Amino acid sequence: MLWDAYAFASYQHHHLHMERSMKPTDRLDKERLIELLNRCWMTHDGMWFYHCVQEFGIEAANKINKAAIKSLAPIEVRRVKEALGMKKEKIETFGEFKYFFAGISELFVAEFMNITMTFPEQNVLHWEFEPKKCFAYKGMKHIGVIDKYECGVIYRVACWIDSLGVEYSVNPQITGCLMLASGTCSGDFSLYFE
Repeated sequence: MLWDAYAFASYQHHHLHMERSMKPTDRLDKERLIELLNRCWMTHDGMWFYHCVQEFGIEAANKINKAAIKSLAPIEVRRVKEALGMKKEKIETFGEFKYFFAGISELFVAEFMNITMTFPEQNVLHWEFEPKKCFAYKGMKHIGVIDKYECGVIYRVACWIDSLGVEYSVNPQITGCLMLASGTCSGDFSLYFE
């Protein structure tokens, strides 16, 4: 009986010690953590955009948003390349691009964004949003500026590709919101490697 009491006390002590050493985020799996961080980041981005519109108007908000995306992209690219163990300065092949893009997509393209990005053929990156479900479309529609919003989502992808030093063309060309115009948003980046 004494042995059972000792064993139980030892188990309780070990169990409590384990509980205290466990961090709250240890309960989150990788996908849930990535989704949470991206939701928070995109909510911050949306709130920033909203207040920019309120303070300076939609034209200035679009301009500042694109400037922020363009200056952030090289930093994101450098950090992701480092995290993925990519030591080469320049992406030189489609295979290297696919490896990098799979990594950055897993980290920054969350499920709630409702976009699929694929490689349907050699040197082509295809994007496609679920009809009327692009998170940016829904957000800009909610704040009442969708008719003048200049897409920052595909622009961000273009800035990543620019930061990798890869030449490309995009079809269709995007200025406003494709989803507003046609109810869908999809297209291709055609990539050119030397």
